[in-house]
Amino acid sequence: MTSIALKTLLFDWRRFAPAAVAVGFSGLLVLLQAGLILGVFSLASVYVTQSSADLWVAFPGVQSIDLGRPIGGAAELLLRADPRVAQVEPFYWGSGEWRTRRHGMVNVYIVGVDPSPGAMALAGALPAELRLTLAEPDAVLVDRADLTKLETSVGGLAEINGRRVRIAGVTDGLRALGGVNVIASPATARRLDPAIAGGDGAAYFIARLTDPAEARAAVADLRAIGRQRGFEAMTSQAFADRSVRYWLAESGAGVAFVFGSAVAILVAVIVTSQTLAAAVAASLKDYAALRALGFTVGALRAIVLAQTAWIAAAGLGLAGALTAILVALARLKATPLSLTPAMAAAAAGLVVLVALGSGLWALRRVARADPAALLL
Repeated sequence: MTSIALKTLLFDWRRFAPAAVAVGFSGLLVLLQAGLILGVFSLASVYVTQSSADLWVAFPGVQSIDLGRPIGGAAELLLRADPRVAQVEPFYWGSGEWRTRRHGMVNVYIVGVDPSPGAMALAGALPAELRLTLAEPDAVLVDRADLTKLETSVGGLAEINGRRVRIAGVTDGLRALGGVNVIASPATARRLDPAIAGGDGAAYFIARLTDPAEARAAVADLRAIGRQRGFEAMTSQAFADRSVRYWLAESGAGVAFVFGSAVAILVAVIVTSQTLAAAVAASLKDYAALRALGFTVGALRAIVLAQTAWIAAAGLGLAGALTAILVALARLKATPLSLTPAMAAAAAGLVVLVALGSGLWALRRVARADPAALLL
């Protein structure tokens, strides 16, 4: 049956090509929607994932890193007093408005990090030589993908909250969610944002442990103290997951993305099933001829399911090729897109299910393949 199904597809490929294209695009749509959702909202945790700290200490109950509030210096003293802690750094968080000539004001996040070599904050995104430029007065870094939006270039001057800064360099992969990241030294950050300068301290303190395996135990001990001192300790992974979860589930934007993905999947299923059903309906005379040759209805159904499997395989190949092209374009345009092997496998499984479900829907037409139809 498989050979007959394949020969039929190859002989009459124009009739079944739309079904393969529909299947392929359904898989592509699902995979890219999921990749964009995770890619966009993973920006909320980029400050955590790009830092080398084991612990983050924040205001109690903070839901995302961009919602941080000053926590005072007591948290820093308690961290330094813990024998398990090898290194402690403040992490300053502020906001401002970047003045541009054509676009007016652009909202920016002001991130104050230690410019010293070996610092933990954004260690994965700031090479040592780039970090050292932050020690210069009024020097800031922005992401390369945001230069056009900010109407600036490396070495250029700009204005944030009415204060002059100089773009000392650019980062890669440090785009922000809902704004633009501006990386500065603590001194420059305090000058740019009066809220930082007049606050009770940094929004976060980050720490590296002598033994990272003790992170959970350290968090449990610090949380017991933090309930009385007004701070909360978390592992880096827990804080990153919390930030992404907030944007996905509680901000409203994530719900809209998920709803849009569900609608897209539903449309893909409907289009694929109708396309395949139309292809089967157009082949009824061919199936009637097979019935006249002695094929049973069960054998015809097996042929249709085999055709569906071949269409699913062709759709997967098409989806894979298009995904590779679009991923390359996304990287070229610095579009946040996060794809994993597990996501690709899930999308492939969904494509197969959509194709087989469409084939089962089309089977109801096979029973109409009456040899008498050949006499019409």
